Amino acid sequence: MQNAMKLTFAGAADTVTGSRHLIEFGNQRILLDCGLFQGFKTLRERNWNAFPVPPGEIDAIVLSHAHLDHSGYLPVLCRDGFRGTIYCTAPTRDLAEIMLLDSAHLLHEEADFANRHGYSKHTPARALYDVNDVRRCMKRMQTVDWGKTFRVGKVDVSFARAGHLLGAATVTLTHQKRQLVFSGDLGRQSDLLMPPPAPLTGADVLIVESTYGNRRHPPEDTAEVLARCIRETAARGGMILMPSFAVGRAQALLLCIGRLLRERRIPKLPVFLDSPMASRATAIYKKHASELRIDQADLRALLTCAKSIATPEESKAIGQLNYPAIIIAGSGMATGGRILHHLKTYAGNPRNHIIFPGFQVPGTRGAKLLAGDRATKIHGNYVDVNAQVSQIESLSGHADADEIMQWLRQFRKAPRLAFVVHGEREASDTLRMRIRDELGWPADAVEHMQHVLI
Repeated sequence: MQNAMKLTFAGAADTVTGSRHLIEFGNQRILLDCGLFQGFKTLRERNWNAFPVPPGEIDAIVLSHAHLDHSGYLPVLCRDGFRGTIYCTAPTRDLAEIMLLDSAHLLHEEADFANRHGYSKHTPARALYDVNDVRRCMKRMQTVDWGKTFRVGKVDVSFARAGHLLGAATVTLTHQKRQLVFSGDLGRQSDLLMPPPAPLTGADVLIVESTYGNRRHPPEDTAEVLARCIRETAARGGMILMPSFAVGRAQALLLCIGRLLRERRIPKLPVFLDSPMASRATAIYKKHASELRIDQADLRALLTCAKSIATPEESKAIGQLNYPAIIIAGSGMATGGRILHHLKTYAGNPRNHIIFPGFQVPGTRGAKLLAGDRATKIHGNYVDVNAQVSQIESLSGHADADEIMQWLRQFRKAPRLAFVVHGEREASDTLRMRIRDELGWPADAVEHMQHVLI
């Protein structure tokens, strides 16, 4: 089949992490996203497997956005022989640099800590990649403006706004008048920071995410839920810990807390942003403020409501507080970063409150704590969890099932095939059935390493 298109779902198929979709047009190969697997150990181990094709045989990588489950494998692929161009939007390039550098530092620190304390099953423990690998891949990034068509060999490519995160894009590939649309991660209609996803006219082939494919966001007032949590915890003299993604979620939290303080809906507590990467990301949000849906007053609230904690010594100091405060620290699923040290200090006190603002991948520490674990293993030792644990799902940056369907209904040209990815099995299959039943489109919830020839 001379004009055949071959798809290989090398990640984010039957799971919500590790986005990697290889598209082949004849002898030309384009990789959509290049993400890390996160969560369960069996998934994380996939990061150490050889890529299904030699990296040097991939012509280009098109990056939908900067989150590590979409970009975090780039340093490995570049180290192992990829020599093409990585295309993305300008905000994505800025955010990816700080996220990948931070990831490299964390991977090194975790390996070093494991070696020093002897709790790794592998001797010696080693990092998946290092800072030099990150710098190598950053040299291959080329930014592209919204709506501008660029050529990758014989394929035309363009980006449209996806919402979800600063710089996040849906991707359209056109080859011999056939269009493939990749949704990337879709944002919400009423996101605090980002405008809603841009409508697209249609596609011949569709790859659509399904993170919330079987759920609706609760119809709650996010600000009031957060305000109530803060007021109740402060009233009993407790500390509020908020494990947060440094990019996107942290800025939404800062905006929400800044508004609550300005409107005097919460007591004037100290707010600490204990994440150097989140501080750097906030500066990038300021740089690209025209991409946001907020006004100057909200931007000031976002930028000024918290004290940024830079050094490990400052972080240790706020780990010894004896008065109510709000600590926002990475990582978002409590899998690493400075939040672990605060959990070790504060999780045992029933007056305190651990609030997870958004989705938790199954298998992560955050998901286990929300499921009721009363002890969690941190740095080789178990820590009792007596603090209140809760979740604010409405702070998620992902479109829910109804919002995904709303975006799809805007297509004037129905795809001949729709592939559902980036969701747990139940979420993907539920969305698949909705697409089939409500829109009448053929749809398939794909499996890991499934190959499709179209």
